[in-house]
Amino acid sequence: MAETLNPAQLAAVHHLDGPCLVIAGAGSGKTRVITTKIARLLQAGYAARNIAAITFTNKAAQEMRERAKALIGAKAAKDLAISTFHSLGVRILREEGTRLGLKQQFSILDADDVLSVLKDAGGTTDANQAKGWQWTISLWKNMGLNSEGALAAAKDENERVAAVVMQRYEERLAAYQAVDFDDLISLPLKLFATDAEARGKWQDMLRYVLVDEYQDTNAVQYELLKHLVGERAMFTAVGDDDQSIYGWRGATIENLKRLPVEFPRLKVIPLEQNYRSTGNILRAANNVIAGNPKLYEKKLWSEFGDGDPVTLVESDGEEHEAERAVARINALRGGGFAKDFAEFAILYRANHQARVFEQALRRAQIPYKVSGGQSFFDRAEIKDLCAWLRLLVNQDDDPAFLRAVTVPKRGIGHQTLGSLGEFSKQWRCSMFEALFAESLATALSKKAIGSLHEFGRYVNELQYRAEHTVGAEEARAFIMEWLCDIGYEQHLLDQEENEKVAQARWGNVLDFVDWVAKRCGGQITQDGGATFESERQSVLQVAQTISVILSLAERGEEQDQVTLTTLHASKGLEWPHVFLAGVNEGLLPFKADDEEMTAQRLEEERRLMYVGITRARRTLAVSTLRRRRKGRETVMGVPSRFILEMKLHESTGKEDPREKLKRMREEMAAKAAAKAAAQADAEGKR
Repeated sequence: MAETLNPAQLAAVHHLDGPCLVIAGAGSGKTRVITTKIARLLQAGYAARNIAAITFTNKAAQEMRERAKALIGAKAAKDLAISTFHSLGVRILREEGTRLGLKQQFSILDADDVLSVLKDAGGTTDANQAKGWQWTISLWKNMGLNSEGALAAAKDENERVAAVVMQRYEERLAAYQAVDFDDLISLPLKLFATDAEARGKWQDMLRYVLVDEYQDTNAVQYELLKHLVGERAMFTAVGDDDQSIYGWRGATIENLKRLPVEFPRLKVIPLEQNYRSTGNILRAANNVIAGNPKLYEKKLWSEFGDGDPVTLVESDGEEHEAERAVARINALRGGGFAKDFAEFAILYRANHQARVFEQALRRAQIPYKVSGGQSFFDRAEIKDLCAWLRLLVNQDDDPAFLRAVTVPKRGIGHQTLGSLGEFSKQWRCSMFEALFAESLATALSKKAIGSLHEFGRYVNELQYRAEHTVGAEEARAFIMEWLCDIGYEQHLLDQEENEKVAQARWGNVLDFVDWVAKRCGGQITQDGGATFESERQSVLQVAQTISVILSLAERGEEQDQVTLTTLHASKGLEWPHVFLAGVNEGLLPFKADDEEMTAQRLEEERRLMYVGITRARRTLAVSTLRRRRKGRETVMGVPSRFILEMKLHESTGKEDPREKLKRMREEMAAKAAAKAAAQADAEGKR
């Protein structure tokens, strides 16, 4: 174990005497440190069930678990609490939720469910307005505010309205026995802050806590961590202040500043040896990030030598930039520097920049994938239909019941569903089971019960028909009749102000109908000239496996493709060859016309540039535009200040970018002055 670690990593692994902060630079082997420290904790006498490792994505948690399994064995790894913050929150609420008034099988609403509830709470059909409330309320929750606190902190009328909507939203969640994604952190925090018994139980259960990507924690996650570790303060936080890029969604670098203040015994260990990139790439990264104030000093280095110089690519416009990216990919493959397309990534600041690269790659017949785009199966209309199918399979699925009973609307309001939720909680049954209970009349009016019974009978009828509908054409006819019965196409038209958008969503529904029908008809495959047809299935059988099918469809096979992704989505990933696009003022750092570029904003944008640079292992091309699109206009492109800060001339021997930028600005000023003079002259002649 020790042979594979450098001295700084060893120091981090062996520090078990108190709180530890590992400042892990990009590519410095932080996951290896965490998994090796887990093994060290087991050697020191900790039981696996008493160790928690927390990270931010399911993918990262799975990778950590696999690495731990390889190091300590599958049996020991099975008992480790390796999860995301939100998965840990679910576990806490499943075990302790009754202390907060939740039934054990509470529902977790996804983003689309939340949007629907917010529209109802705010009395609007405007999706954009509801999304604005959703974003604001999420930020408030991540700051530890409830509706009362949000109302007190509201700065203007828009925030006051959002706080009132938040209050109604909270009432509906309580009535539905439901929580949203942010509640998975805020509610466990509320529990531990008010219930000493529950807090003590979990502190005894999780005796050592490791937190990955600590710089991405928000205020609520930090407070939850403090309650979990208690006065013992046995924890290791692993993070990097230079990679804190999620301030816009509530993450705060202040959490790194607070640790040494609130935990005076904190041991700080920097990891500076990089195992990913060449010297020239790391020098560019170090030079850029040097422009930010430092919480903890570190400077990345590697043993890979200088490698190729970082390349500055200048393009006439977006189309030219995309062509140059394609030419670079072909040149590196043709020259033997790369074999697979999967070795390449094109990174950009904003999603809209991807379009021209997609077009250029298609023309060149180069396979690619756009990472971070919305999956077909994440669309609201597809989730609606899946909720109905899930309910046919499992009538105890409360989230599916809530979505199906309210989409499309059928006169069953939130007060009725709230009372039904309270009744189901009292009698410890699902909401669907509760609607047929004889004693429901004690909780609901005759009219409300009639509406619920009508819905329940319709679901039972659908379930019977789905079980007995076999084959592709039969399934297609059945589903289309069902969609007609519930008025789903009209629901989409009513929901969208733009008819073209509604029709596009209906087109997605028809694609989904075909998708299900094909599976009901059996899969036809050919092998060596022979044709094989798998057994036909009923609609219910397909519905029973729908979660597995969706998972496989979303995951797909690993293919040899160029990756197109935003800088934010690229964090945690790496590629041998990176093309960093659109490094211009206004794009990176990003600044809208009506925005002020504060020092705090600029520092986060600089960290984003640093993240982009450090994704590259062997070669890095940084691209800037001489002209760029801004809305419907074309404007002169100004190279980003970050290009100067990289100090590329130190490794390339080319013209100092400072002088080049100065010359370009002088040329632009001269052209602007000439244009203004010509316009003035023309006005004078009139």
